Amino acid sequence: MNSINGSTPVTQFLLLGFPSLGQQSRELLFALLSLAYTSTVVGNFCIVWAVLRDPHLQRLPMYILLGNFSWLEICYVTVTTPRMLYDLLSPGLPISFHACFLQFYFFFATGGTECLLLAAMALDRYLAICQPLRYPVLMSPHRCWTLVALCWLASFLWYIAPIVLISQLSFCSTYTLDHFLCDPGPLLAASCSPVHLADQICSIMGSLMLFTTIFFILASYGLVIRAVLRLPAGSGRHKAFSTCTSHLVIVSLFYGSLTVNYVIPTASEGSGKVVTLCYTMATPLLNPLIYSLRNKEMKGALRRTLLGKR
Repeated sequence: MNSINGSTPVTQFLLLGFPSLGQQSRELLFALLSLAYTSTVVGNFCIVWAVLRDPHLQRLPMYILLGNFSWLEICYVTVTTPRMLYDLLSPGLPISFHACFLQFYFFFATGGTECLLLAAMALDRYLAICQPLRYPVLMSPHRCWTLVALCWLASFLWYIAPIVLISQLSFCSTYTLDHFLCDPGPLLAASCSPVHLADQICSIMGSLMLFTTIFFILASYGLVIRAVLRLPAGSGRHKAFSTCTSHLVIVSLFYGSLTVNYVIPTASEGSGKVVTLCYTMATPLLNPLIYSLRNKEMKGALRRTLLGKR
C-alpha cells in the first residue's frame, strides 16, 4: 500500500462500475450476466470433464489443449464476474487495496495464458496438418502437457513486474476507479505520482504478449491454409477447415476486443466497459458452444461421460 504524500495509506478503492444505470437496469444486467456466468462455468466444465473422463481424448494433444483452455476460461471469468455482480446489486461498496491488485494480477495473468494457449493450439494444428508424419513425436501427450505448463508459468511470471510497479504508486484521495474491474488504465488515472515508467512497462509487456502471439497464430494458420488448399477436394480438406475455423472464431473474438481496448483505446472511448465485457464474458461463454457443437469427437465424449450413452 502506498500513501499520499506521506499521509494515510490507501487501503481501498471504489469501483464505479455502471453508474449511469438505474436500479431496474442494474437488476436486469445482473440477471443476464449471472445467466452468462453460470452457462460459461457449466459449459466449460463439461468440456474439462469430458477430456478428463474419456480415455481416447486424454491421449490427443488437441483435446489436452482444449481441456486446459476450458479450465482457463472458468478461471478467467471467475476473476472478475462475481465481484461485478456483487457491485451491481450493492453499488458503492469499496474493494480493498490487496483484493484490487490480486484481481488485476490474476486477470492479466489468465488473459496472458489465454494468448499463449491459443498460440499453442495454432502450433498443434500446424504440426497436425503440415507435419502429419512427425506429429505424434513432435506433439506427444508428454510434450503437450509440458507446453501447457509453460504457457501457464510464463504468463503468471510475465505480469509480476507491471503489477508491482503500479502497486507502488501513490493514489489520490478519491480512490475511485471508473471501471467494473481493477484495470491498469483507471489505476494509473487515479495515481497522484508520475506514472510514465509504469505506464510504459505495462504497455510494452502487454503489447509484446499480444502481438507476439497473434503474429505466431496468423503465421501458423497461413501455413495451414496453404497446406490445406494443396489437398485434393474432399472430406479431408473440409475436416481441416472445420477444425481450424472453430479456433479462428475464438481468436478473432478475443484478440479483436483486446486490440480495440488496449492497442487503440481511442476507438473504444465511451464504450470501453462494453468492449471489456466482450472479451471477459463473450469468449468464455461461446468457447464450449463453438468447440462442442462443431466437433463430433467432443459431442461423442460428452454423450458418453455425461449421459452414459455409447
